[in-house]
Amino acid sequence: MSVIRVSAAVVTDDAGRALVVRKAGTSVFMQPGGKPEPGESAVEALVRELYEELGVEVPASAARPLGRFETDAANEPDHRVVADAFALRLDPAAIAPAAEIAEARWITRADTAHLPLAPLSRDLLLPLIWP
Repeated sequence: MSVIRVSAAVVTDDAGRALVVRKAGTSVFMQPGGKPEPGESAVEALVRELYEELGVEVPASAARPLGRFETDAANEPDHRVVADAFALRLDPAAIAPAAEIAEARWITRADTAHLPLAPLSRDLLLPLIWP
């Protein structure tokens, strides 16, 4: 099975909601972030991806490491995703979906019951903020 390495952000706002995104051509929501470029650290990749995908500039020092997580990939059959995850708090007004992001949503725990979520988000990352 092939492995996809990513940096993922567990972004919350002051109301306790979490940000999830859906990439163009997909139906599943996931945490913002993406694949590191050659030579990039996990946090450097996260900072770059948040700027490219959401138009938000975040200093690396604002990202609190949560650990490394592994599960099935959401959109690539027969692939596993290994994610270095970071927690961030952002103002919803600062978010402007761009690049391959078709939709960004601020969700509550109740929303997870009916929203199609990637296994990484549903099973591992969102339970960190809503046990």
